[in-house]
Amino acid sequence: MKDFIYQASSPRVVFGADALQHLEREIDLLGARRALILSTPPQAAGAHALAQRLGDRSAGVFAQAVMHVPIESAQAARAEAERLQADCAIALGGGSTIGLGKALALTSGLPILAIPTTYAGSEMTPIYGITEAGLKKTGRDPRVLPKTVIYDPTLSSTLPVALSVCSGLNAIAHAAEGLYAADSNPILDLMAEDGVRALVQALPVLHQQPQQAEARAQALYGAWLCGSVLGQVSMALHHKLCHTLGGSFNLPHAETHSVVLPHALAFNLGHAPQAAQRLARALGLDQPGAVAGALWDLAQSLGAPMSLRELGLQATDVETACALAMTQQYPNPRPLDARAVRQLLQQAYEGVRPSAST
Repeated sequence: MKDFIYQASSPRVVFGADALQHLEREIDLLGARRALILSTPPQAAGAHALAQRLGDRSAGVFAQAVMHVPIESAQAARAEAERLQADCAIALGGGSTIGLGKALALTSGLPILAIPTTYAGSEMTPIYGITEAGLKKTGRDPRVLPKTVIYDPTLSSTLPVALSVCSGLNAIAHAAEGLYAADSNPILDLMAEDGVRALVQALPVLHQQPQQAEARAQALYGAWLCGSVLGQVSMALHHKLCHTLGGSFNLPHAETHSVVLPHALAFNLGHAPQAAQRLARALGLDQPGAVAGALWDLAQSLGAPMSLRELGLQATDVETACALAMTQQYPNPRPLDARAVRQLLQQAYEGVRPSAST
């Protein structure tokens, strides 16, 4: 067994059907009295309903969260929190809203209570991302980790099937990269494998039966584990590519992860045999070299987008994306070179099925 360091860093988690009923108690435990509720515009009605329910505990609603957290949005949220004299923020939604909450926490110090409604997993990480002048910059800071997370599977009952699928594949990407991260450890490996297993079992059920309560709970559990893994390891090529594609070309976050994942794994797993073995077990496969193709097949069977071209990337953008992704070096199991990364992106652009990992 390799030497390792493990230090748990996790929010308080309240998990279960109708767990939202404990919201007032959790606000009180934070020592807060005036919560600013964050959401995207499409979830504004839910945010206002939550504000009405909280009554005097609510300072107001800021329903302007958008993908990739433009710096202007983060600045506007902080100004609104100051104007309303909020002493905490509630992030109701997926990665965009929780990302905005993190940006707010980073600059204001306000504690964040997250209520995820997708499987993004951002609520379990101290990782933040802010987009400025067309570049998405990410970082880690303990201040942005939510203090409390309420996981209520009933809140995902209206999540569109397509978003459930891509959000779940995004979560799998978190665990997959955690399995071959340079700073992973055996505890995180266990969490990653079980998280992937839970999601690959739940997503086909949700694709056919979106209201199946046990599958929604299982997917949320998997997303929790996968997000927890990502929060404690360094990110590698997959996430660097997706942050580049999202921040610089405004591609949708979860969909971009679901497209790139099989190609990034085909690129890396031949240089990470233990990670390949764990992923194969989670997928129910006998051959670790078949992992990338199996995840591509799973995404296709669930109706996920299969190419970056479908998501709006232009053919002329592939070279630019490669150059941007190669501007910084970072830990990755396979050494990075521009030609190989360019080929990976071209295959993801075209949506071809990746071959076995080599």
